[in-house]
Order: sequence, then C-alpha cells, then structure tokens
Amino acid sequence: MISIRVLDLLESKSKLTTLPEGKLLINTINAYSYNNARHDELFEEALMKGDVLIPDGISIVHACRFLHYVKTRPKERIAGWDLFAFEMKKLNGAVYDATQTESDNEMPFWKKMNPDRQKPVVMFIGSSKRVLDSIVENAAYFYPNLEVKTYSPPFKPIFTVEDNRNIVNAINAIDPDLLWIGMTAPKQEKWTYSQWDKLNIHCHVGTIGAVFDFFAGTRKRAPKVMQKTGFEWLYRLLSEPKRMWRRYIIGNVEFVIYILREKLGF
Repeated sequence: MISIRVLDLLESKSKLTTLPEGKLLINTINAYSYNNARHDELFEEALMKGDVLIPDGISIVHACRFLHYVKTRPKERIAGWDLFAFEMKKLNGAVYDATQTESDNEMPFWKKMNPDRQKPVVMFIGSSKRVLDSIVENAAYFYPNLEVKTYSPPFKPIFTVEDNRNIVNAINAIDPDLLWIGMTAPKQEKWTYSQWDKLNIHCHVGTIGAVFDFFAGTRKRAPKVMQKTGFEWLYRLLSEPKRMWRRYIIGNVEFVIYILREKLGF
C-alpha cells in the first residue's frame, strides 16, 4: 500500500531542470490523490511506477517533514502549474535556426527527433473543445514558437477499447514534443499508465488536470499569497463548495488520520 515514507518525490522546482530528455511520465500527488491511491490499486501503481512524482499538495510536503525515515523530504510544493510553465517555457525557447553553425546553435532534442519539423509540437489531450480552443488561442500568444495540437476524448467515466485506441492513435500520429493529459485525477494517471507502452513518443508527458482550465482562463487560480502559503486548496473550496467540500473537508481529515497512523506505525 502507498506510504508517504516510500514516495520518491522531486524535491524542489529547481530540480525540474535535471529531468532527462526523452519519454518520461510525470505525475503529481496531493492529499486527494494519496487518499484515492490507498483504495485504488491501479492508481497507486500509476503513481508509484511513473518516472517522476512531484508534490503538488502542501500537505504532502508537510507530511514528509512530520514523519521520520522518509525516502525524500521535498523543500517546497511543486504545483502542476509550475511543471506546466517550466516545460512550456523551455520548449518555446528551444528555437532552431538552420542558418547558424552547429557550434553556435546546437540542434535541440525536438529537432533531432523530427528533423523535418519547423516548430516543436505540444499536444493537449482531454477537456472540452471550448477549453481546448482557448488553450490554442492563449498558447499562440504566450508561447508563439510552439505548434499546438489538441484532442477531446469522449466524456465518459470509462473509455471503451475503441476510445483508447483512437486516443493512442491520435497521439502517435502527431508524435508531440510535449504531451499534456488533462482528464482529472485519478482517471488521467490510470489512463496514461495503462496505455504507456502503446505510446510511440519521445517526450515528457504530464498529467495536470485543472491546469487545462487555468491556462484556458475558464477557472481562476488562487491569489499568489494563497499559493505561496499553501492555501490554494481553501480558495478552491470557497470557489466551488458544492463540488469540493467532500474532497477538502472530509479528504483532509482522512489524510491527517492516515499520516498519524503512519507516524505511530499502524
């Protein structure tokens, strides 16, 4: 069963710069996903066996400080938005100018993978067409050096075999240089993990859920002071009490109980 003590977490935002190029599955974990993983074996496996796990919730950071003998002790929260902003900025800045010599302009990884490509391609899988259209529009403004592709899968709790095949085929046909999966947790993590071997791609893949809405502008992030002090969850609760009360009120209590039990050894 999943345990805070054994989580191999990225310790700080600065460590994002050390992630290797190539096919890499990056998941996030917070109190909500931790609680769910204790009751969902596939979700637990997806989180534990992904390539990178980042502490998206301040509760995870505090729990690692509270417990003894933990595998990693992250210095700070790394929100899904932090991952998104870092990866998008990095790829947007990886411009290739064929007129310069190789010594002045080393060929970026995306160009090595697709020599005929003129721009790096970022792909968004999930959400509605309205949200995806806003993402394309905003990406053109904030990240003009990127080509954006999108795919809106059917809105249903469980995908059929055909649904899965269509999504995988769409991703493989594009062969993106960066891939974002936004189907909400735990669906996005379980889907990506279960389809991982079928994805013939060479890029970083992040499961980032609500970031789709944040970037599209269809949902607002908490004020920066709440982000920095670890109360972004409270902002989301106050903004959407009917949808979020169970996740944060009951879920936070459940998380604290799990951590206390882990502290006491039972």
